[in-house]
Amino acid sequence: MLRQRILTAVIALAILGVVLFVVPEIVARVVIVAMLLAGAWEWGGFLFKDNSSSRLIYIAFIGALIVLSFFYVVDEQPRLEWLFVAAIAWWLVALIWMFFFPTPIPNAVIWVAGTFVLVPAWAALDFLYTESPRLLLFALLIVWVADIGAYFVGKGFGQVKLAPKISPGKSWEGVLGGMTAVMLLAFVGSRFLEADVSVLIPFCLAVTMLSVVGDLTVSMFKRNAAVKDSGSLFPGHGGVLDRIDSVTAAAPLFALAFNWIGLR
Repeated sequence: MLRQRILTAVIALAILGVVLFVVPEIVARVVIVAMLLAGAWEWGGFLFKDNSSSRLIYIAFIGALIVLSFFYVVDEQPRLEWLFVAAIAWWLVALIWMFFFPTPIPNAVIWVAGTFVLVPAWAALDFLYTESPRLLLFALLIVWVADIGAYFVGKGFGQVKLAPKISPGKSWEGVLGGMTAVMLLAFVGSRFLEADVSVLIPFCLAVTMLSVVGDLTVSMFKRNAAVKDSGSLFPGHGGVLDRIDSVTAAAPLFALAFNWIGLR
């Protein structure tokens, strides 16, 4: 399983490198939209199970919101920032929600929650890419490094469960391992990004903590729908949402605050 996960990750990283640094900008931005719409298909599975027609309706709904955001939000900095603030507020609500799980989640709530997960994430990823592909890559690296650190430390030393009713495999030791790995990333990244390390490290740790909330929130919806993985697109990893759950929470915070700490 680990070998399959590594192979899939290497192939995905190679494709990402091409998307970010080789293909024309319009192609990269379309790929970002396509990825989030694939996430919408999987989120639709939480609502409609195997009903493909209904899941396509949900994709159309998310797609329409993305189009509206593209024309009325993306080019208006104050509106874009408010979208990111709304997303962060949603993730804080989701954090509180976890303390009351398991509780049944009505379909109407799942429908609305998907918009807060997917639409701001698209806006943040698109914004970061247009600012600088390197900046987007660094934001993604924060999440990936945290995930890798948490995985190996959790496997080796995990004892205290983080959220056993939502994701039994995750531990507080894993979270600390991920945060330690991110601190090292921030220290190295400060040299390349010419950022103050004393500011970059707490910023990256805040992004990391919110990424954990994103991971657990999507896991909560998967458990509510009685599914292990959101899909099967990535062998050894699951579906699109299984790969971007942490990113959907981390990206809006990174996009909102990166200017405040002097990242350019």
